[in-house]
Amino acid sequence: MTAPGTRAEAPDGDTDDLDVEEALALVREGHRENRDDGTDDGAGQLPAPSPQPSGERPAERHRATPWTRAREIAARAARSHGPQSAGGTPAGTRRVPVSVDLADALGLVLAAPLDALTDLPSFDTSAMDGWAVAGPGPWQVRDEGVLAGHAQPEPLTDGEAVRIATGARVPADTTAVLRTEHGRTDAQGRLHTTREMLHGQDIRPRGQECRTGDQLLPVGTLVTPAVLGLAAAAGYDTVTAVPRPRVEVLVLGDELLTTGLPHDGLIRDALGPMLPPWLRALGADVVAVRRLGDDARALRKAVAASQADLIVTTGGTAAGPVDHVHPTLERLGAELLVDGVKVRPGHPMLLARTKDHQHLVGLPGNPLAAVSGLLTLGEPLLRTLAARPAPEPYALPLREAVPGHPYDTRLIPVVLRGDHAVPLHYNGPAMLRGIAAADGLAVVPPGGARQGEEAELLDLPWAAAGIGVCFT
Repeated sequence: MTAPGTRAEAPDGDTDDLDVEEALALVREGHRENRDDGTDDGAGQLPAPSPQPSGERPAERHRATPWTRAREIAARAARSHGPQSAGGTPAGTRRVPVSVDLADALGLVLAAPLDALTDLPSFDTSAMDGWAVAGPGPWQVRDEGVLAGHAQPEPLTDGEAVRIATGARVPADTTAVLRTEHGRTDAQGRLHTTREMLHGQDIRPRGQECRTGDQLLPVGTLVTPAVLGLAAAAGYDTVTAVPRPRVEVLVLGDELLTTGLPHDGLIRDALGPMLPPWLRALGADVVAVRRLGDDARALRKAVAASQADLIVTTGGTAAGPVDHVHPTLERLGAELLVDGVKVRPGHPMLLARTKDHQHLVGLPGNPLAAVSGLLTLGEPLLRTLAARPAPEPYALPLREAVPGHPYDTRLIPVVLRGDHAVPLHYNGPAMLRGIAAADGLAVVPPGGARQGEEAELLDLPWAAAGIGVCFT
């Protein structure tokens, strides 16, 4: 492992990006410290750098938040204003629970217990295809059979049997169900069993799974396909759930193209297509995606007018001439909760409270840096808003050594191979080639990690649940 305080060798393609991010952070920090002192060098002029005390590294003067602490702040931010639930709604959510059709409830969290509306099963049913029999054999078989979904059949008398299908109502006075493979008929048409049969065999009695009023699932349960099936079986058409957090995405940057090849200094917008489905995979309802360019007035108007629970901006979080996010938040009186995080990529991310019950996550413009910001600040906040449980942390040994930043955490795309995590190349802030092939992100501490050393892993939603589950 590289010792803290020394720069490990960065993978090809990373070094320049890391230095640029550090420089932007230092420029912004110097500008902030100057403003805090009440001084001004003149319109449009950056302040002169303050003398640096002997032995003090520039990175040590940052007010950036440690990565773990930033995630904790984001998770708690949604709870810090408004009434807390006093029962019924899961702790952490402030929005009114909603009644949701079963077809639309996948991925939500129950805001009310799922209590049985009926006995399950609601009548005695056959667990197998075969014959319902009464008394000891042999049995005389009725001509008509009993099928699932039909009305109550006529009662049986001793020595009588009737053909029955799985799930069909069992006739009154039935002793047991004889499976098809365990019965035979003789020349007179009488039914015989080929093995010992027990009283009540292969009959599912009424209320075997639950009785009316039994609690099937508690508040806070994540609605999975199996939960939907149980709710339907128990008689529900809708469930009461925590609504999905509403998210509005504001894509910033005059240099972005939505079609065609990059040209003349213009580049394709990767975040516009990537962020909405990723946010949906995290449980959000993406209500709008707006492309604002580098227009400070349009940004201020969009943030002020938004009714979303969370606003996500892309780019504009540093201190460049067209980085308008900080000035906009200041003009709107927003409260900065996280202003820079000690993580690479993605150092200039931010989290702000723009009004009661609304937050803004400012993502860096570089694509992988934006992913880092989304998983650092966006995921914990959305999880709290949606009342989802936090994932259980886990770690795996790294197949290869990973260089570290001297002071900051690094998030590195990895694939899982057996009981190891394999770091992927193409992990610079502007790159997506690594994350596109990844199963998760390894959390690499300052200084790096040795081969075989365990690293905490952040799962990607589609790797954990499958694309068909997390995007529907």
